[in-house]
Amino acid sequence: MRTPRISLDQWQVLQAIVEHGSYARAAAALHRSQSSISYAIKQLQMQLGVAVLEVRGRKAQLTGAGEALLGRARQLLEEAVALEDLAHHLEQGREAAIRVVVDAAFPPDLLLDALHAFALQDRGTRVLLEEVVLSGALDAMEQGQADLIIGAELPSASLADPLLEIEFVAVAHPDHPLHGLDRLLNMADLEKEMQVVVKDSGAQSPRDFGWLGAEHRWTVSSIETAVTTIRHGLGYGWLPRHQIQAELENGKLVPLPLASGQTYRTHLYLAFGQELPGPATQLMSDLIRARATSWYRNQSAF
Repeated sequence: MRTPRISLDQWQVLQAIVEHGSYARAAAALHRSQSSISYAIKQLQMQLGVAVLEVRGRKAQLTGAGEALLGRARQLLEEAVALEDLAHHLEQGREAAIRVVVDAAFPPDLLLDALHAFALQDRGTRVLLEEVVLSGALDAMEQGQADLIIGAELPSASLADPLLEIEFVAVAHPDHPLHGLDRLLNMADLEKEMQVVVKDSGAQSPRDFGWLGAEHRWTVSSIETAVTTIRHGLGYGWLPRHQIQAELENGKLVPLPLASGQTYRTHLYLAFGQELPGPATQLMSDLIRARATSWYRNQSAF
């Protein structure tokens, strides 16, 4: 591996000269002698083989090459400081990475908003995000594969808190044969048509999401694919209202007129994968809880 010839100290000296306008002011800002500043820049230019500074009057200014190099050097210095900060946070017990497992029915905009807020104060902690369906959350928790879990099915012995309630609506394309019957629908009507179900991502006790036991069904791997499939008229199914609200409003999907069971609700819960969560995991939990509370209030207003 190639060893850098230029030290971080030399790049810092160059940055200080440019920011303060002279060797003397840079020396004062860095609490060093002016001779050490001059020597550092002399060595820098000799090792690079190009001039990075030129003195005009009493002011030191960057050359074209110096301007290009300092831009990259600033990034290098910022990364070095960030690396030291990360080491400090790790020494204080902050996690290097957190594993977050989220049920696919959880509102994606809400999750992205929480992740954005976390990124602004993550202090170097990486997020490993995995989306699951149904018992996938249960598997992750039982196998210790997550620090924070949002799921509909969690171990009964876990200390999980209710997060929000999701409403699922039975829908189909407006031209689907079920809408053509022009009456209330029963189970016999549904069993004659193709149902679109979402495959359970769990490995221990998998089951297909929303399947009524109909002989005709298509199984897909995500809610997004189920929405697209049903929107194109290829079957019917129960979908989260928040993910199809636009389609319901523009008429691309229409609720099925079921005699009963047109909608159902399921709770999503939040739980820690470890008995004592770290500070980053706790922060992520707090951000998700706050946004879930706000989202639920907005949904209840309609």
